[in-house]
Parts: sequence; structure tokens; C-alpha cells
Amino acid sequence: MKRLTLIACCLLLCVNVLAQMLPLKKEPVFEEGEMLKYRLRYGFITAAEATIKVQNGDMKFDGQPTYRLVVDAQTSGTFDVFYKIRDHYDSYIDRKNLLPYFYQENIREASYRRTDKARFYQDEKKVVSNRGTMGTPTTQTFDLVSAYYFARSLDISRMKIGDTFKLNYFLGDEISSLTVEFVGRETVKTKLGSIRCLKFSPSIKPGRVFKKDSRLYLWVTDDGNRVPVKAQVEILVGSVTMELTSAKGLKYPLGKD
Repeated sequence: MKRLTLIACCLLLCVNVLAQMLPLKKEPVFEEGEMLKYRLRYGFITAAEATIKVQNGDMKFDGQPTYRLVVDAQTSGTFDVFYKIRDHYDSYIDRKNLLPYFYQENIREASYRRTDKARFYQDEKKVVSNRGTMGTPTTQTFDLVSAYYFARSLDISRMKIGDTFKLNYFLGDEISSLTVEFVGRETVKTKLGSIRCLKFSPSIKPGRVFKKDSRLYLWVTDDGNRVPVKAQVEILVGSVTMELTSAKGLKYPLGKD
């Protein structure tokens, strides 16, 4: 299950594909009240579920109002019996530039417990967490959750097939970079119907989880919302798929511009 947790993080991170050096749209593609639900399947078995919500921030940073992004993830079915996961994440982001100010996570996986907090100082190019202070290469560094929403609001109108982009993100006790390739456009069948999508392939490292020739794919709605609807990757034994199961409070109709 720890491997599945790592894979789930990778699948969520792949929505960060477009963040570096691309302009934001005039306004965010999401709004307060949006709630998305996903399921993580190992083969044909549903292993975990996650809910992602946008709320009005109950804290200000540097005098600026914020959005509060909330993620709750948990195992389900047989997986919940043998390895119970109850993870909670919060990210406070600026309402205008969507950059994160503060991030915290409460991890509960079987008998394992961990609570981490991090404060982002974008202009000073640093992240201060309970694990230490880390320098960042740019003034745009994200946590796992804020990257998800920042990437959705980027202006990607000039993308071409084969283009690659990088994003810097904070995870655990280090700053990492993700490279992603734009693959093309496809229509994807989902629980919510057939949806026109943009397709990406984020870079992954082979090792204990992924095969040497494994590729991670992500499908994002080709509409005003830019909601990730599916992600899939082959692992050493079988495959893992993340799918959108519910979308409420969207700013635009799903699957339409």
C-alpha cells in the first residue's frame, strides 16, 4: 500500500505539467464550492478514493485573501481492511496568482503517523518546513495540492504536440522538478460520459515501483475547467488507474468551452 500511495502522489503530480514559464488566464478556471472525487484502481479493484475541494480561505497571508484547497484520501474495500489510509492535506493559495503560502498534511497509514507543515516565501525563493529550510530555483514553487490548481488555470493555447515543460514542487523534505510532454488530444470514456481531453505524459523514474519502459499518461478536459479525468501507469505488477467519478460546483459545463 505504501507503493500505491506513492503512485497516487505521482498521478496527482502529473496535473502540474504546464506551470513553468506559461501565463495564467485572466481568472482562475475554478471557484469556491468545486468538489471533485476520484478513485484509484489497482487492476480492476478499487484501492482508494479521494475528494478535492475549493473553499474560502479562513486565513490571510501577507494581508492577502486566500483559497483553501482541501484533499482527503482513504483506502476502500479489501485494501481498507489490510492497510487503512486516512490522509488529509490543506493548501492556502493566493486568490490572484494562485501561488501557495502555506501547506500542511496529516498522514495516517496503518500504524504510521506524520504531520508536516511548510510556509512558502516565493520572493525569497525558499520554503520553510518543520523539516528545515530549502532554497528554490524560481519564484514559483508549489506543494502537491496547489500545483494541481495552478496548472489548471494556465493559458495553454499555444501548446504543440511534443512540447515539454517543467514544474518545481515541494514534497517531503526536498524540492524536485517534473518534466512533462504534451502528447495530443483524445476523447475519453468516463463515468460522467465521453469527454474531449488533452493528453500528457509526465516523466517517471524506473525502480521499485515502475517498469523500465513504463509511461505515465494523464488526460485533462479540453474545456474551460481543465479537470484531470484520468491518469494511468504500468507498474512492476499490473497497472494503476486514477479516474474522475464526480464533479460538482464546476465553473463551466463539463466537456464544453
